[in-house]
Amino acid sequence: MYNSKEVKETIFKKHGKSEKDTGSAEGQIALFTHRIEHLSSHLKSNRKDYNTERSLVRLVGKRRSLLDYLKAKDILRYRAIVKELGLRK
Repeated sequence: MYNSKEVKETIFKKHGKSEKDTGSAEGQIALFTHRIEHLSSHLKSNRKDYNTERSLVRLVGKRRSLLDYLKAKDILRYRAIVKELGLRK
């Protein structure tokens, strides 16, 4: 499965403070980015899957909200996570 326990642990270990730190903004943004990439690839082959499309739009909105929060709270952490994940803006 694309979102298994091991995958989440590696994401949080790489982008969070530790593998157990699942609440940090950076860890959540990285997890959302992983899920967005998976759903985008799914929609390329299943373009009429409107439920997945709606889920993708909601995830992008959640990630955008977290990025806005991080930008307002600590601009250096924001710039680091955007550069590390290769996000536009």
